Amino acid sequence: MRSGTPSRTILRPAIGRAAHQLFDAPLVFRDPIAVGFVPEASEQAILAAAADHRALHSALFRAMVAVRNRFAEDRLAAAVERGIGQYVMLGAGLETFPWRQPDSARGMRLFLADHPATLAWSRDRFRERGLSQPENLAFAAADLEQKGLAADLAQAGFDPRIKTFVSALGVVHYLTADAVTALFRFVATLPRGSEIVFTFPVTEEELEGEERDEVRVSIARTAEMGEPWLTRARPSDMIAWLHRCGVPDVFHLTPDLAHQRYFAGRRDDLRAPRREQLIAAVA
Repeated sequence: MRSGTPSRTILRPAIGRAAHQLFDAPLVFRDPIAVGFVPEASEQAILAAAADHRALHSALFRAMVAVRNRFAEDRLAAAVERGIGQYVMLGAGLETFPWRQPDSARGMRLFLADHPATLAWSRDRFRERGLSQPENLAFAAADLEQKGLAADLAQAGFDPRIKTFVSALGVVHYLTADAVTALFRFVATLPRGSEIVFTFPVTEEELEGEERDEVRVSIARTAEMGEPWLTRARPSDMIAWLHRCGVPDVFHLTPDLAHQRYFAGRRDDLRAPRREQLIAAVA
């Protein structure tokens, strides 16, 4: 990311969430405020680009965005039973959860955390949308490459003594290996039962066909935006990485498991992605 400027990749997931609400049935992930959350995600804008949204590459992207959010929120709902008291959304971008949070989250402290320039830009978009700040929401400016996440969150009111749920969706591939290690070690310092759910891109040899081609396009596109992919890993290596950092309980949502849970029986082009996979890890 270019210093002092917001992320240029922030809009595409928001548009993908909105397009999923309009084009796909049944929904993998229901987000009642995604459509119109920002002008680029308005119904008019999406329908004007309907031909592109119906293309296979767009369907694959919508599936990826939908399943990452659905899995994270499924895990969050289960974690509530363990007494989770804080939810930190890293690289939050245009995350809508604070404005559609279920009753089970109202007793939590929510933190939308992002790079300072991106967070400032996002907050302007929330104000333009007329969204008031929920009482349990705090904004945290955090640069994960500086490896000072605990201090950044503390300035926003984060309490490291409280059991915490962390999501990092679409984040890891933009981080250096050192920053990923610092993130995992931060999770390991949290109270027992805390959890992180994150996405990671697999290495190219794990892919074939349309997904491999689309990854190559994505890598070139984001590099031109000044946001190159820095970290990719095989699932087994990512699990070992977490273990080395002190996070013992790791669950990998394989593409086959994701298909069984979220995509079985569909007749459209949505399917469990292989290019980006999900892990839930409990400290």
